[in-house]
Amino acid sequence: MGGVVKFEELNIWQEARRIVKEIYQNTASIKDMGFNEQIQRAAISIMNNIAEGFESGSNPMFKRFLCISKGSCGEVKSMLYIAKDLNYTSEEKSELLLQDCQGLSVAINKFIHYLQQHPTH
Repeated sequence: MGGVVKFEELNIWQEARRIVKEIYQNTASIKDMGFNEQIQRAAISIMNNIAEGFESGSNPMFKRFLCISKGSCGEVKSMLYIAKDLNYTSEEKSELLLQDCQGLSVAINKFIHYLQQHPTH
């Protein structure tokens, strides 16, 4: 991890934080509270699992939490398709958020592979 001493320094955590903010801003006006709560919880899960895994202090645990975080990226993407299908968000905004989530998922996957190659944390 090249000198990273706190999770806030991780690019994947920073991107997850940005996505959480975007999700909240783009779902604030949606009246479907069940939908809002689900997509917001899933977005928060991405960010929090990165932090929790980093703080665990071991690569095997960190990888486990990163896998959970990656799964939450998939959940957010799925919810964004629902938002698009139900016209909860604009086509353009949905596509941008989908691209962001896909990019983050790829970055998390690369980080998992990095940890597999560097077994000490």
